[in-house]
Amino acid sequence: GYQPLEETALDREKEVREREIRRTRNLFLIGLVLSIPIFVLSFPEWFGIEVPYHAYVLFVLTAPVQFIVGWRFYKSMWAALRAFTANMDTLIAIGTSAAFFYSAAATFRPDLFGMAMYYDTAAIIITFIMLGKWLEALAKGRASEAIKKLIGLQPKTAHVMRNNKEVEIPAEEVQPGDVVVIRPGEKIPVDGIIVQGSSAIDESMITGESIPVGKQPGDTVIGATLNKTGSFKFKATKVGKDTTLAQIIKLVEEAQASRAPIQRIADTVSAYFVPTVITIAILAFLGWTFIGAEPFIFSLSIFIAVLIIACPCALGLATPTAIIVGTGKGAEHGILIKTAEALETAHKLTTIVFDKTGTLTKGAPEVTDILALDKRYDDTDVLKYAAIAEKGSEHPLGEAIVNRATKEDLKIPDATSFNAITGKGVEAKYGAHHVLLGTRALFADRGFALMQAEERLRKLEEDGKTAVLVAIDRTLAGIIAVADTLKENSFEAVIALKKMGKDVIMITGDNERTAKAIARKVGIDNVLAEVLPGEKADKIKDLQAQGKVVAMVGDGINDAPALAQADIGIAIGAGTDVALETGEIVLIKNDLRDVVTAIELSAYTLRKIKQNLFWAFAYNVAGIPIAAGVLYPFTGFLLNPVIAAAAMAFSSISVVLNALTMRLYTPSLKTKTI
Repeated sequence: GYQPLEETALDREKEVREREIRRTRNLFLIGLVLSIPIFVLSFPEWFGIEVPYHAYVLFVLTAPVQFIVGWRFYKSMWAALRAFTANMDTLIAIGTSAAFFYSAAATFRPDLFGMAMYYDTAAIIITFIMLGKWLEALAKGRASEAIKKLIGLQPKTAHVMRNNKEVEIPAEEVQPGDVVVIRPGEKIPVDGIIVQGSSAIDESMITGESIPVGKQPGDTVIGATLNKTGSFKFKATKVGKDTTLAQIIKLVEEAQASRAPIQRIADTVSAYFVPTVITIAILAFLGWTFIGAEPFIFSLSIFIAVLIIACPCALGLATPTAIIVGTGKGAEHGILIKTAEALETAHKLTTIVFDKTGTLTKGAPEVTDILALDKRYDDTDVLKYAAIAEKGSEHPLGEAIVNRATKEDLKIPDATSFNAITGKGVEAKYGAHHVLLGTRALFADRGFALMQAEERLRKLEEDGKTAVLVAIDRTLAGIIAVADTLKENSFEAVIALKKMGKDVIMITGDNERTAKAIARKVGIDNVLAEVLPGEKADKIKDLQAQGKVVAMVGDGINDAPALAQADIGIAIGAGTDVALETGEIVLIKNDLRDVVTAIELSAYTLRKIKQNLFWAFAYNVAGIPIAAGVLYPFTGFLLNPVIAAAAMAFSSISVVLNALTMRLYTPSLKTKTI
C-alpha cells in the first residue's frame, strides 16, 4: 500500500542535515540552561544560597533534561533491546537513569535512601553528551561540503516558453518538453537538447575541461553548466532528480550512507562490548560494596562512571565520518565513489585493466589512409562503399569513415540491408552490390586470400593504426586505416600506476600488432588483443582466478559486463549510461589520472579509519579500569561521572576532527576540482 515518495528538491540532504543540527543545538541549550541552576542548587554551600524544598526543585529541573533532552537515548536503547542487543545509548540511558532515579528516591524517601543526590550528575552528563552530538552534527555537515557545493551549482530559476510567451519559473518546476531560453552568462537549469541558436558552454564543472564547448541545434546541454557567448533555446529532456547533477548528488549521498566492510569490526565489537561494560560496571559496584566495604553512594558513583566513560560513541563514529569526508573529497575532485566498500577496496587493487577506445584514447578516430587494392576501384570508390556500409553503424571506426566521406562531399545513400558482426565488422547491400567491411579475422572467416594485402596491413598496424578491409562483391577492394589519438593524460596515469606497483593491462578488440603499437605509446607492457566484447568479462575472470584484485576502466556498453565482473568497475564519465550504472567508481572529468587519485584516496581514507578505530579502542581500554577505581587504593583518585562524560564527549569529537583533517588532502597528480 505504500507509494514511492517523489524526490523534487535537490537540497534535501542539506535540509535534513541542518534540521539535525538545529535539533541537537536546541536540546543542548535546553540542557545547559537547566543544568546551570541544577549545579548551583546541588552545592548550596559553595554559592551561599538557600532554596526551600531545593530537593524537589532539583527533581523538577532535572526531569526535563533526563526525559526530554535525553529521550533519544531511551528510544535508541529500547530499539536495541527489541532486537535483543545493546548499543552505545544503552550505556548512557542506564548510567544517567541510575543517578536520576536514585536521587528521586532520596528526594521522596530520604528516610530509606539518605540525603545524597546525583541530579547534577545525570543532567550534566546528558548535557555534555548533547554538546558532543551537536558538534558531531556540525562536523558531519562540514564533511558533506562536497554535496553542498554541487547543490549550489544549480540555478534557482529558469526562463521557459509558455503559450508563446517567455516566463520565469522556479527551476524545479521545469517539465520535460518545456522550451527553455538561455542568454549569455546564464546557467542552464536542466538537461536538454538545443532546438534553436548556438553558443559555447563552459562544462568544466562536469568534465573538468576548461575550454568552452561549441553547441549547435541537436547537441545536448547539461544542467548547471554555464552559457558563455550566444543565446539559444533548448527542449528540456531530464528535470528534477533525473538531471546529470541530481544523479551525481544522489551517488555521493548513497556512498556517504553506505557501510564499509571495516565498519563490521566496530559493529561486532559494539555488540559484545556493551554487555561486557554493563557486566564490569555491576561487578565494580558489587566489589566496592561488599569486598571494599565502601558506602552505597561510592559504589554507585563508580557504576555510573564505568557506564558513561565506556560509551563507545567514538567507535561508532570512526568509520562513517571518514567515509563521509573521503567520498566528499572524491566528489570534489570529480571522482564519484558509489559505495563505501568501493572506497575501501580500491587501495587493494593489484591490476588495472584499461579499455582502449574512448578510455585510453579519445574515442574519436579519424581516417588516415585509403588504399585501393583492385584496379576496378579507386580510393573514392573504396571510401564511398565503406561509408554506405557503415552509415547504419554506431561504432567509432564507422563514424570516422562516414565523417571522412561527408568531408569529401561524397553522397552516401542508405544501404538496402545492414548487418553488424559483433567485434568483427559489418556487411551491407546497396542495390545489386554486396559490401563487407571489417577485421582480418572476419575476412579469413569468409574465405578471402589476404596475401596481397598483408604487407600493407602490417605496416599500418605497426604505426598504431587500425586497418579495416573493404570488399565489394566478394572482391578485396581496399584498406581504410583509422587512427585514434591518445588522451593527453593517459601516459601520465599509466606511469603513476606502475610506480605504485600496479600491473597495468590494455584490453581491446584490435589485432595484436596494432594494440601493441598503441600500448607502447602509453607505456603499457601487457596487452589483451583481439578480445570480443562478450569475452572481456571472461578475461577479467581469468585474472581474478590468478589471485589478482582487478579494476576494469571502461566507457562503452560493451564494457559493462567487464565492469560488473571486476572487483571494482571504474567508468569514464563521458561514457554510456550503462557503463556509468555498472561502475562502482565514476570519473566524471574523463581524466585517467583520477584512477590514481581514487586509489590514493582509498588508502588515505582507510588509514584515517584505522587511526580512529585505534584511538577509540585505546580510549575505552584505558578509561574503563580508571573509572572502575583501580587507582583509588594507591592514589586516592576516583573518576567523577561528570568528568567521565566530558572525556567521553571529547573522545568522540577528537575522532570526528581527525576525520575532518582529510579535507586537507591533495592528490599527488594535480587535476582540476569541480
